[in-house]
Amino acid sequence: MNKRLSIVATLALAGLALTACSQSPATGETGDTAEAATATSLEDFGSMDALVEAAKAEGTINVIALPDDWANYGEIKAGFTEKYGITVNSILPDASSQEEIAAADANKGTDQAPDVFDLGANVALASTDYFAPYQVENWEHIPDANKEATGLWVNDYTGIMSVGYNATKYGEITSIDQLTDAKFANSVALNGKPAEAGAAFNGFLSANNAVGGDFADLQPGLDYFAKLKQAGTLNLKDVTAGTVDAGEHGVVFDWSYNQLSTVERLEAKGVEWATFVPEGGEIAAYYNQAINVDAPNPAAARLWMEYLYSPEVQNIWLAGGAMPVLFDWMEAEGTLDQEALESLPEVDGTPLTPTLEEAETANAFLAENWDSTIS
Repeated sequence: MNKRLSIVATLALAGLALTACSQSPATGETGDTAEAATATSLEDFGSMDALVEAAKAEGTINVIALPDDWANYGEIKAGFTEKYGITVNSILPDASSQEEIAAADANKGTDQAPDVFDLGANVALASTDYFAPYQVENWEHIPDANKEATGLWVNDYTGIMSVGYNATKYGEITSIDQLTDAKFANSVALNGKPAEAGAAFNGFLSANNAVGGDFADLQPGLDYFAKLKQAGTLNLKDVTAGTVDAGEHGVVFDWSYNQLSTVERLEAKGVEWATFVPEGGEIAAYYNQAINVDAPNPAAARLWMEYLYSPEVQNIWLAGGAMPVLFDWMEAEGTLDQEALESLPEVDGTPLTPTLEEAETANAFLAENWDSTIS
């Protein structure tokens, strides 16, 4: 039986629990001054109006690794500027999660450091020293399993891992076992390097499980990608909209919401981009929002978080094919965009998500073995 992606909201994510900068003062309605860089909730500013005023005084927010066609981030960034008059400086939109952390290190203490992060779980869980705790106004409506208790990170949206491909060029593909065929020469890709990018990490897990592995046995997945390399079909170049549009990447393991934007973009060019979820490889995982503890625009960073966790923006993610973390609460409140619900994929089987321990083990395995085997 097909199940809507809403089943992902109830996945066992309890394993995800985890036990200085430009200081722009914000003045609350009570007259108390709260340092924006140390504010842990809206109460520290006194009101939303006071937070907006402090963020507008900064005038800019630096976001990183947010392509316009990823889960409707183009609309989200434009909406933030339109609503608050704050410039969104979009740094390295095609960066991996690990490259986000590297950018924070390289630009620490400058006005070009990222203010906020959007990270895959494997990198987020290893990087909590980079995060500042903050609990958004709708904090109580976010399930406990989807947030770190103090607000260091919070899940934002999820999707299902899938395989997208150029059906106009290759015809129908129904199994990843087909991808060693010579017709796929140098065209099959993960979206990044598995130990560095959340999409690639989960793409690897999907393939691993589909070929007989599981979260405790990752060798089948490594052997599978080694087989693709030997067959000459694996392409290790970073996947972008440009490489897909140019035909350089014709088969891509990626999130369902990214496939949706690719389908729409290529349809306008007369190309059919089709997708399937590998049988046995049903993998789902949330990305994680966090504020940089060294954010150069700390008030804008906190306003960005409030904006993202509003029903308005949660529905924009939904329209982009990503299931937002506030889905269940908004469904109960009647604030879900019903038309946007049609963007969610149908899924056979029950998607799996690795626990904290499984993710850490998998990441260590890939860090040790991927480059030596595949690169």
